[in-house]
Formats: sequence, structure tokens, C-alpha cells
Amino acid sequence: MTQQPDFPAILRATRAALNLTQEQLAERLGVSFATVNRWEGGGTKPQRAAQEAILALARGAGVEEAEAPPPAEAAAQVTRRRTGRAAAATPTTKPMEQMLWDAACSIRGEKDAAKFKDYLLPLLFLKRLSDVFDDEIERLAEEYGDRATALEIAESDHSLLRFYLPPEARWAVISGREQYDWPLDERGRPTAPRDIGEHLTRAVRAVVKQNPSLSGVIDIVDFAAERNGERDINPAKLRAVVETFSDPRYRLGLADVQPDFLGRAYEYLLRKFAEGSGQSAGEFFTPTEVGFLMAHILRPKPGETCHDYACGSAGLLIKLQLVARELDPTSRVPLKLSGQELQAESYAVAQMNAIIHDMEVELARGDTMINPKFRNADGSIRQHDIVVANPMWNQPFAPDIFANDPFDRFRTAGGITSGKGDWAWLQHTLACMNDHGRAAVVLDTGAVTRGSGSKNEDKERTIRKWFVEQDLIDGVILLPENLFYNTTAAGVIVVLSKRKSAARKGRIVLLNASRRFKKGRPKNYLPEEDIRPLATMYLKGEPVEGELAVITTEQAREADYNLSPSRWVGQNGSAEHRDIPQLIAELEALKSKESALDAELALVFARLKS
Repeated sequence: MTQQPDFPAILRATRAALNLTQEQLAERLGVSFATVNRWEGGGTKPQRAAQEAILALARGAGVEEAEAPPPAEAAAQVTRRRTGRAAAATPTTKPMEQMLWDAACSIRGEKDAAKFKDYLLPLLFLKRLSDVFDDEIERLAEEYGDRATALEIAESDHSLLRFYLPPEARWAVISGREQYDWPLDERGRPTAPRDIGEHLTRAVRAVVKQNPSLSGVIDIVDFAAERNGERDINPAKLRAVVETFSDPRYRLGLADVQPDFLGRAYEYLLRKFAEGSGQSAGEFFTPTEVGFLMAHILRPKPGETCHDYACGSAGLLIKLQLVARELDPTSRVPLKLSGQELQAESYAVAQMNAIIHDMEVELARGDTMINPKFRNADGSIRQHDIVVANPMWNQPFAPDIFANDPFDRFRTAGGITSGKGDWAWLQHTLACMNDHGRAAVVLDTGAVTRGSGSKNEDKERTIRKWFVEQDLIDGVILLPENLFYNTTAAGVIVVLSKRKSAARKGRIVLLNASRRFKKGRPKNYLPEEDIRPLATMYLKGEPVEGELAVITTEQAREADYNLSPSRWVGQNGSAEHRDIPQLIAELEALKSKESALDAELALVFARLKS
């Protein structure tokens, strides 16, 4: 039997090797001091993500105890003992990602990259549902004696399962590894599907019939759809996708992958779609590392209410919950997550994403600006502890429509903007925050500079001024260029707070993270090892040469409310910009010096010859 790592001993040895206090170690691991204290005292045990981080740090410090096998291996052994069968080794991220992309490549040419997700995500979701169904049947079989009895009990009481799958929708039947006797119709004719496309369409519809909550989630495409007498997706290629998902190395049951692991692989697929399709996919996917940076800055606590009014695939909400678990591993109280999304396809992806992560997210469809769905009994907008969002940048905003806003979000919060809607989104964000609420919203960089320095009245600057004077802006973070899938431009994270600490009152933290990136193809990315240090630097709120500045309300006023971090934080090694006439004059002077030197050298050589 594999020995589980002794984490209290490993933590103590790591601190000794690196000469760290518990508080310093907590900062390195991105958790609270109290959490490290409990881990070291043996009061609680780190979760998987934290275990991996601890072991990596310990190995780097040369701690011998950290060379034990990873905890996932021990967990797999426990699973094998419990189930009485040899479980497949938990796949690492790379093979899972490769499986997903292999499946995408199976239909390349049939659909462009933007459409891959319409077929693959529901299939992946169905595979997860089917594998979890099999696990739950096996659990019932252990309790009641055999699989046949367990299936009979499940048939009579679907509430025993998370989701009940009818026989024709189970993966073994879909993949052809088990036979299913299709019933005859009322005229005695066979009802068996003609091919895999028709089978899959009927399967997902059967799942929705048994599980109405999945309506509009799993049945968003017709796998057998035709156009001009031809299938939209070739059945042979669809069969190849099913075969790829059927590889036993990629089983997706409860004992095979953790929800956050499967979620990471799922987000990998979303990212690949976004890379291939640009703007359309970028609308529903915020780069993973940006979401984690926002979550680490907001530091959610158990039970807090969290809302994303433009939630896309719900990635920002899910990262809040993942970080909350990391910050307080012992808590069994989840965050209360809610989100609104306009697009039907993105709404379906959000539902799937939440279930695959084994999280509950209350989701609604609709146009947030016109019809916010999350309201109180009196019709007012529901307020939350935390708000996160990445709304559409520079979205056209028609002030006439909102002149008499029924929720009074704009008139009393700096006025109604015109042209671009970035500050309207921040005004809506403010309306969604409770009295001690905090928020992080991703916007175009122009949102924090437009209108500053202009002699003319500018409504965006006027609203920005109101937010500054009300001391609602906690900070602005400038991100690197070329991170987002629908633009190469850099973005900013605007952090709002309705209850600043005494040390931050009357101040705005400006973090320039524009150099914290690595080159990727086709997009840059924030390195994972930089996310926690950046969050820690921001939360500490002390000036750092070349990266972080803290300005007062008075300084913001003097700068005409220009809040761009690049204006206030000069980065080392940045290019020096000078006037063209000055450069030309210097060039002419250098040419004159060169001519003089040439003449002197000619005289020297002439004397040597004589």
C-alpha cells in the first residue's frame, strides 16, 4: 500500500529549509495564515490542488519527505479497494486535452472550428453523465447485491441518482459495446435509428425527457440535421468522435477524475475553440488565468453570494468557488453562485460547465442591461457580496432607451453615458453590489482614460469622476496585450469596493501587469506562477517600482481622472520616446562627427605612407 505524504511534517520541513514563517509560507501557497496553521497542526488536510502545490514547493526546497507518490495515486488505491475492481489510472491533464482535441480533429473539415463546440461539448457532457450513472449503479449494486437489482431499483426510483439515463442514452449502447432492443412502433415497425447521428439525437432527447432541468442544455443540436439532402456532420466522422470518447483511458466517472480536473480539460477545449474562431468564441470565454487572478483578488468566503451578469460559460463563477475551496479547505459551505447570459448556446455551455465541475449555479437567460433577471420581491435588482464580469467591450449604448431606467442605475451614479457602454456596465455592477460588496470587471483599456485631458464635456469622464469622488474604485489592473480571443488589445480589470479598509480609503491601487506574460500561439498568457504574487501585491497595496502605484483621490483629480496604470507606473526598460526633429538633429550631428573622424584617419594614413 502506498504511503500517504505526511503533510504537517512536510510543511514544517519546507519552512525550515526555506526559512519561512507560517505567514510567509501561506503567501507562497496563496492561502491564509490560519489555513497553513491548521494544516501544520494536523487539524485539517489540504485538498488535492493544495497538496500538489505543497509537494512541488517542498521538492524544490529539497525536502525528502516530498518525494512520496502523489496523493492521487493513493486515492486511486482507495477507490480500487472500495469498488473491488481495478480502476483505470487517473489521466493527467495532457492526455485528457489530447483526447478532446483528437475528437475535434475527427470532424475537422465537416465544420469550422467555431462549430466544433456545438457537437463536442454536448457529447462530452453526455459521456460524463453516463459514466457517473454507471458509478452510481455500481454503488447501488454494492448495497443491494448485483447490477441487475441495482438497475431495477433505479428504474423504479430515479431520485436515487443525480441524473437518470434511459438505456438508449447510456454510453455502452451508444458506442455499440452493449446491445439495446429498440421497441416497435404502434404499427409494429422497427424504431432502431439509421445511424449514429440519429441515435445521438434521440438519446439526448430521451435524457431531457427524464431530466427536464437539462432542457436547452444537452439537446442544443440535432446530430442528424440535414441540409440540401446532406448531413451537416458525416455519420462516419461522428462515429470516430464516439470511439475517441470511448477509450477506457478517458473514463469520466466519479472515481476517475475530480470535477476541477475535468473542468480544466473542459476549459482547455473552450480555449481551443476560442483560438480557432476569434470573436464569436471570445464572447463566452475569459482566459482561465485572468479569471483566477480576479478570484484571488476578491478572495471569496464560504456562503457569500456571487453574481456574473454576462456569464458566458460561467468560468468566472466557477473560479470563485475553486479559489474559495483553496482558501478554506475545511468549509463545507459553498458559494451561492448566479449568472445571466443572453446567448442560448453560451447559456447551455454554462449549465454543462457547472454540472461538470459538480457545482450549483443559478442561471437565467436574457439581456442584462434591458431586463436583469435577478431581482428582489419588490422588483429591485438583487444585490450580492461579489460581482464578476467580462461584458462586451465598447458596446454601443443608446442613452434614450435608459433615460427613464426603471432600476435607476445611471442617473444617480454619475449620469447616463453615450456612445460606448463600458461605464454603464460598471454602473450596473454597482447596482448589483450590497453594502459591503466588492467587484472585478474586465473592460477595454480606453474605459479608464477616455475623455481625460479634453476641454469638452465627456460623459464617460463624468461618470469616472463620480466613481472616484465616491471612493468606489479600489484599483485598476492593466493586463498584457493579446490575452483575449476576440481582440489583440490589452484589457483592464476595474476593482470596485463599497467598503474599503481604513488603509485604502481615499486611495486607488494601480497595478501594471502588462509585462507579466509569456508568448503563446496564437495568444499570450499570464503564467500560472505569477497569478498569486500579482494578487498578493495588489491586496498588499504598497508601491512597487515599475509595477504598482497608489494614488490619492486628489492625484486622480489633478490627472483629470485618468486611471490608466501605465500613466502612473513607469516600467523599467520601457522605450524612451523623443521628438522626431530632435532625433534628426542628433543624427546630423553624428554624421558630422563621422566625417571629421574620417578626415582625421585619412591624414593619419597619409603620414604613414610617406
